[in-house]
Amino acid sequence: SDLGQKILIVGCDPKADSTRLILHAKAQDTILSLAAEAGSVEDLELDDVMKIGYKDIRCVESGGPEPGVGCAGRGVITSINFLEENGAYDGVDYVSYDVLGDVVCGGFAMPIRENKAQEIYIVMSGEMMAMYAANNISKGILKYANSGGVRLGGLICNER
Repeated sequence: SDLGQKILIVGCDPKADSTRLILHAKAQDTILSLAAEAGSVEDLELDDVMKIGYKDIRCVESGGPEPGVGCAGRGVITSINFLEENGAYDGVDYVSYDVLGDVVCGGFAMPIRENKAQEIYIVMSGEMMAMYAANNISKGILKYANSGGVRLGGLICNER
């Protein structure tokens, strides 16, 4: 964003903590929790779910279902469809999807599977579970690389 690029972060983790630091706040309300309060996702407006954070970075959290009920991957699909239908991607140069890598679930692979991404960078630590998750994401990228044109741009090490 320092170079004038418009950035959108879409948190796809049910914990809804992907945008917390960018917003300098506690976890924001999620699309799924606000939709549950309003009655359905169709009753929401983009301004209800999108917050503007540090350096004008746009932030959205998809959220997840109540524990033991529903499918978090389905929530990601619902959220991304809502964002598309309401113009969240208009005028955005880069979109960052923070997804769970250790869950082998079609919903979390939606940005890859449905051509929502052209180039993917995996941010990970050097710990075993992080490497396992990165490997799972890489397998998903490979699976859809030929049909959708998505590619792995690289691995980014994020260690203490």
